[in-house]
Amino acid sequence: MPDLLDDLRAVLGESAVLTDPDLLRGHQRDEADLCAAGMPAVVVRPRDTAQVVAVLRAAAAHGAPVVPQGARTGLAGAANAVDGAVLLSTVAMNGILEVDPVNRIAVVQPGVVNAALAAEVARHGLRYPPDPGSWESSTIGGNVATNAGGMCCVKYGVTTEYVIGLEVVLASGEVLRTGRRTAKGVAGYDLTRLFVGSEGTLGVITEVTVSLRPAAEQSLTLVAVFPSTTAAGQAVAGISAQGLSPSLLELLDRTHLGAIEAYRPMGLRTDAGAVLLAAADTGPRAAADLAKLAEVCTASGADEVFAATDAEEAAALLQARRLAHPAMERFAAETYPGGNGGLIIDDVAVPRNALAALLDGVARIADEHDIPIGVVGHAGDGNMHPNIVVDRADPASLERGRSAFDAIMELGLSLGGTCTGEHGVGLLKRDWLAREIGPVGVRVHQAIKDALDPTGLLNPGKVL
Repeated sequence: MPDLLDDLRAVLGESAVLTDPDLLRGHQRDEADLCAAGMPAVVVRPRDTAQVVAVLRAAAAHGAPVVPQGARTGLAGAANAVDGAVLLSTVAMNGILEVDPVNRIAVVQPGVVNAALAAEVARHGLRYPPDPGSWESSTIGGNVATNAGGMCCVKYGVTTEYVIGLEVVLASGEVLRTGRRTAKGVAGYDLTRLFVGSEGTLGVITEVTVSLRPAAEQSLTLVAVFPSTTAAGQAVAGISAQGLSPSLLELLDRTHLGAIEAYRPMGLRTDAGAVLLAAADTGPRAAADLAKLAEVCTASGADEVFAATDAEEAAALLQARRLAHPAMERFAAETYPGGNGGLIIDDVAVPRNALAALLDGVARIADEHDIPIGVVGHAGDGNMHPNIVVDRADPASLERGRSAFDAIMELGLSLGGTCTGEHGVGLLKRDWLAREIGPVGVRVHQAIKDALDPTGLLNPGKVL
């Protein structure tokens, strides 16, 4: 280990090689609760591609595993350390290298924060649509590694729809460039999409080229209040059946409404079974589309439907949705005092016409396992986040939480869904990925991993 540290200091400098025990402990894990994490040997903060190359070559020479990390806002344990690992943090690689308004692209380093990119391209009248809930702190590199989603994805798609080129350092230390800068291009295998969502297991992303869209005008927003999550799920199916394409369609159940209102009071209907938050892009059809959304919600049993009166009220509604995660963290802490409250955050996606069945099933699972479960998520694309509240100090509570998690996974797959819509596999869902893709799928995944990382250097134990 001293030899490895000496080699890393030689190429990065003393300040970029961090071994303080408190700092190492602080970098052990991402935000996924109840996922195992080892003790790393060192955290390194390279500033450019050449330094990433040097880190990987040094780690390979000493047989040390490498775990790439961004802002560590992930929710599946993909950035968790393994014992003796080199944690390769990309936070110092935070340059926006180019914004090209003519070709509508931007080139960024992986440590650029999503919100910073959004602000920069807005100066050019452009927009980078993917907007994960952690967009004010999560990085583009992490978004690419997990193929992150967000609230606008119901209309505009997830991260992979916007990544058109990558620079990746392979386990061998070789630098691979994938993709293109052109609007069209179909030459060769689509290696760019291979790395998007690979969670640091195939290479370290050092540069990302993304496509941009013209800046959106202000949206029209409405809230529909339902007596149950089932009715809200039926409304989502009805909206899709009508051919409507909202730019946002989010669901919050009663547990989340109460948690958010307690966390930051804003007059939410905490007596509701669920609310849908919907938006339509402004333009010739926006008002008509919003009216049709309201009609479908009313026909599906909404108790109340109201539109935001101005941009400030619309922004407040959107902020309420973004507060779901910290509000549930506080809810868990208050449910199980003494620092013992924890969340197992699920991320299951089903076909839109199966959403009501999923929501009914989650409620049944909560009752059967005698454990609080709140549901929030991207209703418009069938991607729900059941939040299972557990007492970390109580083995029986932890067991019920894990059993409930597995039951939700089983339900999602039985409804024709997938084990993760946007958070990734990481440590949390390795077994469920194997069940979803089957033995042939696992074998193909492993063959790709073996071809690009034959010694298992990169993020070992994740995904597969």
